[in-house]
This record gives sequence, C-alpha cells and structure tokens, in this order.
Amino acid sequence: MIGPIIVQVVLIFLNATFASAEIAVISMSETKLKMMAEEKDKRAMKLFALVEQPAKFLATIQVAITLAGLLGGAFAADNFAGPLTDLLIGAGVAVPRNVLNSAAVIVITLVLTYFQLVFGELVPKRIAMKKTETLALGMSGILSFMAKATAPLVWLLTASTNGILRLMGIDPNQDEDTVTEEEIRMLLVEGNEKGIIPQEENDIIQNVFEFNDTSVEQICTRRRDVIYLSLQDDMEEWEQIIYENRHTHYPVCREGQEDIVGVLDTKDYFRLKDQSRENVMASAVDKAFFIPEIMKANVLFAKMKQTRNYFAVIVDEYGGLSGIITLHDLMEALVGDLRELEEPVEPEDIEKLDEGVWKIQGSADLEDVAEELKIKLDLDDYDTFSGYICGEIGRIPSDGESFHVETEDMSIDVRSVENHVIRETIVRLK
Repeated sequence: MIGPIIVQVVLIFLNATFASAEIAVISMSETKLKMMAEEKDKRAMKLFALVEQPAKFLATIQVAITLAGLLGGAFAADNFAGPLTDLLIGAGVAVPRNVLNSAAVIVITLVLTYFQLVFGELVPKRIAMKKTETLALGMSGILSFMAKATAPLVWLLTASTNGILRLMGIDPNQDEDTVTEEEIRMLLVEGNEKGIIPQEENDIIQNVFEFNDTSVEQICTRRRDVIYLSLQDDMEEWEQIIYENRHTHYPVCREGQEDIVGVLDTKDYFRLKDQSRENVMASAVDKAFFIPEIMKANVLFAKMKQTRNYFAVIVDEYGGLSGIITLHDLMEALVGDLRELEEPVEPEDIEKLDEGVWKIQGSADLEDVAEELKIKLDLDDYDTFSGYICGEIGRIPSDGESFHVETEDMSIDVRSVENHVIRETIVRLK
C-alpha cells in the first residue's frame, strides 16, 4: 500500500510542478526576461525561446498537467478502489460488490480531487505568484526538456487548435498589442496604492501620458494675464515693467495686444549699454514665434527643441491673441510646480474647504470642476468656471462686484472680480 501512495504523491508533485511553472512563466515580465536573455543568462535564454512561441509553450504545459492528472486518477482508481471495497465488505456492509466498487471509485476520486486541487494546483500557483522569477528561471531546464520530449504531440495539438480557430474566422498567427497605455496607467496606480511607486514619480509618468493629449491652450498664460511692452510707452516705462515683473520674455506690441511685432529677451536687454528704443529693438527683440491654440503640448515641445524658440505666442482661429506659453510652462505640465522662491504662490484652482464646500478660482478648468464636484456641467460652451458663471447670469460682471448665483446643483458666492473676470468663488453643493 505504501508503494501506490508514493506513486500518487509523485504524480501530484508533477502536476504541482507544471501548474506552478505555467503561472510563473506567464506572470514574469517578458521585457525583463528578454533583457536577461540578451545578457546571455542561460536559464533566461531557454525560457525566452519557449515564451517566444506562446501557443507551443501552453500546449507543452497542458500536455504535462493533463497527463499527470489522468494518470493520477486512473492509478488511484485502479489501486485503491479494490482495497476500499474489500474493507467495506469486511466491515459487514450488505451491498453488492459492484455497487460498493463504484461507490469506492467515486469516494477515491473526490478525495484525490481535493488533494489534486490543493497540493497540485492552488498552493503551487500561489507560490508561483509570490516567487515568479525564481520559479520561472529555476524550471527553465525542465520546461525545455518537456518541450523537446512532447514536440510531436504538441505539434499535433497546435495544428488542431489553429485549424479550429481558422474555422471560427480567427487568425491564430495575428499579433495583437498585449500592453495598452490604459493598462500601464492602471499598473502605475496599483503600484502607487501599494507603496511601490512614490506619488511624485506616479504623477510625473501620468503627466507624460497626458502630455500628448494636452493642448497649449490648457497650460498657457491667458491673454488677460499677459504682461506686454507697448511701443506707445517710453523706455522708462519699459524698464519699470521689466523690473517689477521679472519675466524672461515680454511680447512687444505696436498699439494693443493684437499687434505683436516681436518678443523682448531680457538677457539680451540687460547686456546692452545703449538701451535706446532703436538699439533695443534691433538687438534684444526677436521675431515672434506664433502657434495655433489647438497645437498639442508634445508637438510644441518638439518644435521648441528644433527651432530653439522657448517663448511662443498663441493665436486663435481668427488670428487674435489667445495667450503665451514658454518652455517653463511645458516642463511644469510634466513635472509639476517649478515656482521660484521669490515668485508669489498662486492659489489652487480648486480647494476643498469642508464637506460639500469648495473655494474655486474663476480660471479653473470647467471639466476639472465637474470632476471634483461630481456634477454635470455644460462643457461644450464654456472652458473656465468664470465663463460658466457669466453664462448663468447672462452678463459680464463689473470690477469689484460680489454676488450670489443659484444653479441646479450649486450655490455660488462670487468673492472678487478683476478686469471683468471672476477671480474667486465659494461653492456649496446642494
């Protein structure tokens, strides 16, 4: 009786070996495995040769697991059903032998299934999930041997499977993208939640993915906030504006913001001994770099690298000034705030004060407001929260005005208005 039990344990062990190998190999990073193979790691080279042909690899594993399971079931029924039947008859069970034998086979199958599932499937697969790389590389030799030993049978199974797939209208050889951007982003979020990826690193990588979908209009300095130099002003006024604001570049306009004739570079300006209008215009003012407001941030980034123009003037579809954008703005879109020590801290666009209460700046993106407050807003007609409120009241507010607005979902207190633009509000959800 000891011999059959040992054989049964060996068969369950074999099942466990191949079941764990299947999970370990499938779970292992193919990119890392490829790198190890390129570094001439012998175990990785054997394993990579298998995973390059996933259909054959899965067929090999399935052959091994199926054979171990079938042999285990047949062996158990053949070796243990008879003794169990004899034991029941000896105990005085008054049931025909053939019935007892069938019952014994069922009992043995159930018991074997339990051990097969626990020790041959669940436990080894859980171990494989925890020790993926160690097990996958450790079993590379066994798997390589099995692939060669079962090659004829695997070829037959693969050919049969491919034939059936073709009958179903599926091309078995068609390559599909196994990793999508969404899957990578989900992995980043999961890694961040588990503490593997720091929040700052997660934010930067997520920003990289969003960069291609971000228009320059979303991250630029809006027209109303642009500080410019006018040819109508004298050079003393220019100097005062430059010293008070400490920007690196300033648009130079002939009469108003719509008529930009160039961009002053303060580094060139401060090098000049002769700061007369004519000399400044000739030596410190460069040709303006105009771009459309629909241009994507990644496209502008590439153009700035190519042209070495790090200050761009954004125009709308009618040729009017929409805003300005710098390389600094693009970098902030990727890595977050890069504010200088002396630079005043701008308030957050959306700041939660209490449960159901927010302080929202008029410049806040309306889509961000809707997402934060979890409400539906008219995103087609308005870009900013200020524009949305103006649409609700049906007029442009006056400077210094404060007022209250009721909407279907919100109670809005407008705190300040500057240059006819709503700056700060307090919002309560109904």
